[in-house]
Amino acid sequence: MKKDLRVILSGGGTGGHIYPAIAIAHEIKTRYPEAEILFVGASDRMEMEKVPQAGYKIEGLWISGIQRKLTMSNLMFPFKLLSSLAKSRRIIREFKPDVVIGTGGFASGPLLKVANSKGIPTLIQEQNSFPGITNKLLAKQADKICAAYEEVKRFFPAEKTVITGNPVRQDLLKIDENREKALAHFGLEKDKKVVLVLGGSLGARRINQLVEANLERFKEENIQLIWQTGKLYFEEYKKYNSGLVQTHLFLNEMNLAYGAADVIISRAGAGTVSELSIVGKPVLFVPSPNVAEDHQAKNAMAVVKKNAAMMLKENELDEKFETEFFALMASEEKQEELGENIKKLALPNATARIVDEVEKLIKK
Repeated sequence: MKKDLRVILSGGGTGGHIYPAIAIAHEIKTRYPEAEILFVGASDRMEMEKVPQAGYKIEGLWISGIQRKLTMSNLMFPFKLLSSLAKSRRIIREFKPDVVIGTGGFASGPLLKVANSKGIPTLIQEQNSFPGITNKLLAKQADKICAAYEEVKRFFPAEKTVITGNPVRQDLLKIDENREKALAHFGLEKDKKVVLVLGGSLGARRINQLVEANLERFKEENIQLIWQTGKLYFEEYKKYNSGLVQTHLFLNEMNLAYGAADVIISRAGAGTVSELSIVGKPVLFVPSPNVAEDHQAKNAMAVVKKNAAMMLKENELDEKFETEFFALMASEEKQEELGENIKKLALPNATARIVDEVEKLIKK
């Protein structure tokens, strides 16, 4: 394999597309320290901040998705697309990549389209159980598709689709060994159950309202809460910080939070579902209804169908949460069953397997 490998990674708009791309870049750099890596994202989205923080160069395209209703942004879409295609052609001409990797999001569309037209090998990584529109459009011409769920095979050409899983943090592989350290870190008592509540870095309004409404019941049951409220809601909920309840704006030590938890309440983004499979704890998924193509409900359903998690949609919480969740808390047997079943779905070596596929493309 050539030492001066040149790779473009494109994807973004959300953390679910950015973090897998950064994990793949890190793995390439580990194997090929001399490799030149360039990211391409949407010029007004979070990748323009997150990618440089991870130590990589990024170029921005003037691109955004199509809204479901008539907006000025939709009227501008043809112009944005032409501008992005032109800039993608310039980037590829100047950078001369050996391979181009797309991790989803609208920015990866123009770039991989141009790469395909120039005969440059392309690989797409699909995080969700139901593919996004960009990856669906790119799949026919891509050389390889690395997916996280068997369910996506019906959307993609079978002969070039391989199930690798989603890139996840390697520090999650040993969380069971950290149980005592985790409890000490959060100042928790080991003879009381711990519920970890996750709503993403910004927070999930409906999950926070749910926890607030059930605080008395949590206290009656002597359950300790690690409640990550998110940036948007911390000020509103920090008043509940007490002996049994810990409110956190953000959790930096996620491996310790997972290590301390007996049961987890969480959104169902693709990366989160992959992490929770490795963590191997019982989970109640509350998918966000505000994501494109209802991805989160489909991700959660792929796990629930294998009796490996529970799921309640936001509109079911008032009616079903108290009965179903506290029944889970009361049943050690059910907790163990869900924990064991979700762990069977884990694909802990996803990043390495994706880069193995990249290597095969370059060797061709």
